[in-house]
Amino acid sequence: MVFYAVLTLGILVFIHELGHFLAAKLMGMRVDRFSLGFPPRAFGIKVGDTDYCISWIPIGGFVKIAGMVDESMDTEFLNAEPQPWEFRSKSLLARVFVISAGVIMNTLLALGIFWYVHYHQGKQIDLTTTVGYVLEGSASQTAGILPGDKILAINGKSVSHWDEILLTIYLENIGEDISLNIERQGKPLQIQIPRSSIPETSPQLLGLVEGPTLPMIHSIEAGKPAEKFGLQAGDYVLTLNDTAVTLDQQVIRMVQAHALKPLPITYKRGDSVYSGTITPNENGRIGVRIENKYLGPTKHVDFTILEAFPEGWREVVQAPVLFFTSVKQIIVGKLSFKDSFGGPIKIAQYATESASYGILSYIYFLANLSMALATLNILPVPALDGGHLTIMLLEGVFRREIPQKVKIAIQQAGFLLILALMAFVIYNDIMHF
Repeated sequence: MVFYAVLTLGILVFIHELGHFLAAKLMGMRVDRFSLGFPPRAFGIKVGDTDYCISWIPIGGFVKIAGMVDESMDTEFLNAEPQPWEFRSKSLLARVFVISAGVIMNTLLALGIFWYVHYHQGKQIDLTTTVGYVLEGSASQTAGILPGDKILAINGKSVSHWDEILLTIYLENIGEDISLNIERQGKPLQIQIPRSSIPETSPQLLGLVEGPTLPMIHSIEAGKPAEKFGLQAGDYVLTLNDTAVTLDQQVIRMVQAHALKPLPITYKRGDSVYSGTITPNENGRIGVRIENKYLGPTKHVDFTILEAFPEGWREVVQAPVLFFTSVKQIIVGKLSFKDSFGGPIKIAQYATESASYGILSYIYFLANLSMALATLNILPVPALDGGHLTIMLLEGVFRREIPQKVKIAIQQAGFLLILALMAFVIYNDIMHF
């Protein structure tokens, strides 16, 4: 876990900071320090004008560009006139490019990995248009869609598999109301879903799950109730509390509702079915990662190198959309903050787990994490790239420079905020470890 944590975070931080470094050099700026980790400096080597080093606070990294207020809190340059090689002497466009370059590099890394993975392993298509489950409170439930309904056409276009349904709703009919032609118990029916009720982001929030599916245990956490009970990765959960389950969300809700209470469970392993009683811990967890496993007919599709690119790009676009959707769900109270964000320990767990499935699984996880880092960094929060970018854009709009003392104060406040957030995330990691 320690190895994969260092490897994963090291790659992502290095790629991000390399973007800033190369962009600064390209724009004729002097780079004083290239640091993995935040100050104080631990060790390193100086080559030319640049000190390449490792710093003690392992929550990211930074590139110290001459003439810029940054994480180092160095303000000595303010006592002298701006120099041609300094950040502050360059045009707004050049400064915006340098600040954005880290996010650009993380995005390019993710795009390259997604592209390669789709080209190398292709894609599985679920050959069904039958609804297996409708999430409670979703747009689909409100519209009257029921489990067992077979979707025949969307806005007049026939559909033949589940990916085509999602593509038609979310890409081909952006901004349009949705008219579904369905078959219910052998009879044709038309259902209307207003666009205003359809989430613009995650397909899962539409509320439709293809059928047939069963919740499958993806992995087991050591020392937790599931391991002690004897559950294994690959087991299918059939019933909980004598109630049939077909979806991961059903399992999660039922387990949470039985914190410290015995919970009857029936599960399938291979061709055998087993039963028993498991007791979730005080947090309403049994220590598993669970996912929906589609059990119907499928088709494997291979992509040429050109065909794989739009598939990779689609995943790049989807990542920040899902991030902001999750943030929205946290704000409105539908998701728990402490259960939605993970720190170094959680990253190490997921990285180790993904690596156990092979190199493609690991780099796919790395790509998703790279997009999460890019999305997080572009937020308009002081001390993040988005905070620097916001200040520069405001200066460009008002054609006045914000006083350096104000910038320093904003930077310090942002840095303290990030440290506090990281402390909470790490504490949360430890409590769930």
